[in-house]
Amino acid sequence: MAYIIYRCDCGRVLYSKEDTKTKKCPCGKTLNVKKRRILKTAETARQATMAVQDMQEEIYGGSIFRTADQL
Repeated sequence: MAYIIYRCDCGRVLYSKEDTKTKKCPCGKTLNVKKRRILKTAETARQATMAVQDMQEEIYGGSIFRTADQL
């Protein structure tokens, strides 16, 4: 199962499985996944997570994703 990576209108980068029809963004908007422009694809959920984190950091700058031991 492959994963697709796309953006919400609010700017947040999201991912979901290829066959997902809709997804709700944390901003509250419900997205029709099939109509979104695909930015990247990933083979595993772990790869998709890392790609989303990298893209979010690129957009907003700095390292915003940390583990508890880094705080």
